[in-house]
Amino acid sequence: MDATTPKQDINSSEGGWGPLSSLPGNPIMWVLIWSELLVFGAGLAAFAVAHALDVQTFNESQAELDRFLGAVNTMVLLTSGLCAALAVRVRSDGKSTQSRWWMIAAILIGSIFLYVKVIEYGDKLDAGFDIETNTFFTLYYLITGFHFMHVIMGLIILAIVTWKNSLENLETGAAFWHMVDLIWVLVFPVIYLVR
Repeated sequence: MDATTPKQDINSSEGGWGPLSSLPGNPIMWVLIWSELLVFGAGLAAFAVAHALDVQTFNESQAELDRFLGAVNTMVLLTSGLCAALAVRVRSDGKSTQSRWWMIAAILIGSIFLYVKVIEYGDKLDAGFDIETNTFFTLYYLITGFHFMHVIMGLIILAIVTWKNSLENLETGAAFWHMVDLIWVLVFPVIYLVR
């Protein structure tokens, strides 16, 4: 390639990313998002199979969960996700300062999820329900604990993209955060509600 030949942009639709190039944010984040959705999907499928094999234990154990706190955390993540989406929208209009404030709101509201989840874990452990109690609680702690770690990682990503406030960065961070929201929207009914 000589100096007059334009370089191909890896993020362009003609680039090496194929259909991922048309998604908002960095295509590498979408590879991560799809892989994470597959992992959580496998975990929830395992939970559903285990539930079908031992309905009584799962129903009795599920009754020990705090559905109210689970619902609160659902609203917390959805509200935080809305703030992240608004940050992207105002940044696309060129309003950098406003986008930062929306992303800070997303981070603060998202942090409430961790606080509520720690309270919930503490209540379960104080009541004697730990990861070794039975298959339900083993899967409960593994799936929700893995999601908890994703919330922490998501909050770190949101902080980074708030600091490095380009539209692509905000879209990338918001995409990850929406994946965290989506996973909880699936985890909450499967683990807390479906009998």
